[in-house]
Amino acid sequence: MSKIFCVVCRCVLLLSVALRSLAAVTNTGITVQLNGVYYYSPPHAVGQLAHDLPVQPGELKTVTVVTTAATSFDNALLSAMQSTYTAEDDVWQKGFSDLLHIQYTGAETLATHTNLGVFTTATQNQSLFVPNGPYFMSSTGALYEAHRLYTDSIGAFTETVTQDAQGSFSVLPANSPGQNLAIAVPSRLYYTKTADKPLAGVRVGVKDIFDIKDLKTSNGNRAWYHLYPPANETGPAIQGLLDAGAIIVGKLKTSQFANGERATADWVDYHEPFNPRGDGYQDTSGSSAGPGAAVAAYDFLDLAVGSDTGGSVREPAQVQGILGNRPTHGLISLDKVMTMAPELDTAGLLARDPSLLKTACHVLYKQNFNISTTYPKQILALDFPTTPQTAGEKLLDEFLKAITAFLNAKITNISLEHVWQSTSRISTPLKEYLNLTYPVLISQHQIQNIRDPFYRDYGKLHDGRIPFVDPVPLSRWKYGEATTATISAEAAKKENFKSWFETEILKPDPSTCSDKLLLYTNTKFKPAYRNKYHESPTPPFGFELLSISIFSGTPDVVVPVGETEFWSNVTEHVEVLPVTVDIMAARGCDGMVLSLVEELYREGIVKVARAGGSVSNGGEILVRRSEG
Repeated sequence: MSKIFCVVCRCVLLLSVALRSLAAVTNTGITVQLNGVYYYSPPHAVGQLAHDLPVQPGELKTVTVVTTAATSFDNALLSAMQSTYTAEDDVWQKGFSDLLHIQYTGAETLATHTNLGVFTTATQNQSLFVPNGPYFMSSTGALYEAHRLYTDSIGAFTETVTQDAQGSFSVLPANSPGQNLAIAVPSRLYYTKTADKPLAGVRVGVKDIFDIKDLKTSNGNRAWYHLYPPANETGPAIQGLLDAGAIIVGKLKTSQFANGERATADWVDYHEPFNPRGDGYQDTSGSSAGPGAAVAAYDFLDLAVGSDTGGSVREPAQVQGILGNRPTHGLISLDKVMTMAPELDTAGLLARDPSLLKTACHVLYKQNFNISTTYPKQILALDFPTTPQTAGEKLLDEFLKAITAFLNAKITNISLEHVWQSTSRISTPLKEYLNLTYPVLISQHQIQNIRDPFYRDYGKLHDGRIPFVDPVPLSRWKYGEATTATISAEAAKKENFKSWFETEILKPDPSTCSDKLLLYTNTKFKPAYRNKYHESPTPPFGFELLSISIFSGTPDVVVPVGETEFWSNVTEHVEVLPVTVDIMAARGCDGMVLSLVEELYREGIVKVARAGGSVSNGGEILVRRSEG
């Protein structure tokens, strides 16, 4: 009996060993709570401390690291460090005070006062230095980063991510209360900007049409997300930001296949993000709805990457009162990015800070981005109110007067249609001439590059079935199949307009880059409720103000200039909506326009947009005011 029992034991033991060898357990980090704040701590240690602090196995202690050259670290320096960290960082808090670790860079011996009120260690060995800021420490002295968890309360993200020590991305394995995804942001104290890393520590969200290695891309379609594998390469637009030190924290929602969709009515596969401004229930516009909403809502997010084919960066910037740029066409490769129409597609950015926007554009567009600080003395004002009546119209008039005075420029009100009729060799009215250009280009390109391969690949796996597609892309693709107009003919019209525009409207200039600036506003001064019923979608025919830079290929930057009041049917209360102006210049003059925008902020002509319910004052977002 004993021999049989022994054999059975060995078999069980061998089976247990075999099962253990098959079960590959991967440490994906931990989630902790400190003074009511949730944190994610990645699994890879970034440093090691020798200490005498009692720490039980499995227990974590908090550590604050500070670097100093002062020979004596006293309570005054401790207080100054705490004040600086609190002001500069949203991750650090006084709860990271179990241990103070001082990294000393001076030549003499460091003296630490015994009455600091916190357990202290120090080192002068710079090979053991780690970046300043908050950490979690294990019982063995291993240091782990602290990433604060925020809740995506407006539903702007499709997926949130973390990056390991080797630079590989994966889906964030953490969450926090709030009925939405959690976003993990590392301490800002870990990063120092340099000439090579001008975006070090800048937190960035990316529209979910850009490929990021090891992550899936949805293009706003659930079937697409589940059908195709993770990307095997990061596209050049995003890689350039990473190389400059940017931190990607997640992918942001897009309307389906980047086609313009209206809130609630058209968004089926995914719910459109909430516009944080005003009553919290305005349309975020598209297709960079996620990038626009996230930058407008969240202080913890600095920058978002979007795309603009027909207004998809500028419209979200306009309705949420933030900065957004459509660059000169062709400034950066859109490899590894879902296409709408190559003749029109661009990659743009959304931000609140004009200096950051200029720096990020310089990084994104590289040698194609030339900074110039000599500005034109002529301004063309397109369709501005000549006799302003409402508060919003008066804001626009004040801005026009301020920028004209700042530049010592002459301003001329024009009608683009009138100039076209009087100077173009084409007799057809502008709106009629370009009526089909945009819908033909986007629909027929997407049929070839998106719909047909998508349907084919999906059908192979699902017995010939076709995947679900939202109503807007379907209506556009249907039009693209039925029309007799062609890509080549409409692209030629676009080129004709471009040639006319750079000859008659915005011309290159050797001293000011562009001979004139062109200003327009797309502010509607009325709400666009997301709970409104709409008729079935139709193709995007016509020519409007947003179309000018689309067909001319010129830079176009949205600048918020204030807010105007409206009576909300949702809250039955007076709320505010953003008022914005777009500034355009000749092709290749992106750096000049963004330098001008930066100076307008520096002079106080324009105020930096705040994150929250109001462009001017920030404040809580109505939809989440009930949160503690």
